[in-house]
Amino acid sequence: MTDDGHHRPDAVVPAAGQQLLAETFARGQVTDLRHAFAACAEAAGLRDQRLDDFVLAVNELITNAVRHGGGAGELRLWRSDGTLVCEVSDGGGGIGAERLANQERPAPDVAGGWGLWLAGQLSDSMRVATGPAGTTVRISTGLGGVDGRFAAGAGAGERVE
Repeated sequence: MTDDGHHRPDAVVPAAGQQLLAETFARGQVTDLRHAFAACAEAAGLRDQRLDDFVLAVNELITNAVRHGGGAGELRLWRSDGTLVCEVSDGGGGIGAERLANQERPAPDVAGGWGLWLAGQLSDSMRVATGPAGTTVRISTGLGGVDGRFAAGAGAGERVE
């Protein structure tokens, strides 16, 4: 529960997971956090294009938390069963159902609306939990040689309100 009586979205690191990074952040810390995240992801075994993609996906989530989620947030990164999992939470007012329902690529001439779409495209899975007390986005990527984004049935990931 938060002070306003609303339940915050769950943001729990699984007991079996190996936590690599847990940081709170604010507007002026985005760049430093992105660098720390990239170093942790690389040390965990993520490489090359998959590393670049996952770092970009997380950067989009951090930026969304700062721009739309109250100016601050929390980031958690852990490794579990050959998968790297990242969760970004904020204390904003949540994401509207119509925004979550629209999983299509934004129009090229639209300035906003790319963050969640990109995060979903650049990761193997994505789950969104949102409500009046904030939003938590969990993305993951495999550390092995198989790129899950191209496996049968893979795609934008799971979306939960």
